[in-house]
Amino acid sequence: MSKTVVYVSGTFDLFHSNHLKMINYGRGLGDTLIVGVSTDELVCSYKNPPAVPFEERIAIVEGLKGPDVVIPQHTLEHIETVKKLNIDVFVIGDDWYGKYDYLKEQGVKVFYFPYGKGVSSTNLKKKIHDQYQKLIESSDNHPIPEPKGIA
Repeated sequence: MSKTVVYVSGTFDLFHSNHLKMINYGRGLGDTLIVGVSTDELVCSYKNPPAVPFEERIAIVEGLKGPDVVIPQHTLEHIETVKKLNIDVFVIGDDWYGKYDYLKEQGVKVFYFPYGKGVSSTNLKKKIHDQYQKLIESSDNHPIPEPKGIA
């Protein structure tokens, strides 16, 4: 009886609960779970650099109990990855909906994990930026007094 190999693909920047849900979802789809973490160079090829460096992002994913193997992901084209790793199931966030349908021609089941509303690294970055901007604007209107010296 052959074992089902599942591949979960992601950047996993500012690791959050939807990342964990997607990895756990992948864990439930097969026998062996491989998680591909996009390198900084790959991410920079299609959007702004990640806030968390690759070495830290991959270490976080390696620390989880779900994945059997965690590997660097150097490309968005996964035909070679599918062939080399004998992948049966491919999982990615639904913000990539339709992008990986070509893998179905390779006999791979493709699942686009629904992220739900609001929780994404991009949204977290925006929220942090906006909150910081409000703090700066507030401190411009109400300067923080300088500490007094010790008498």
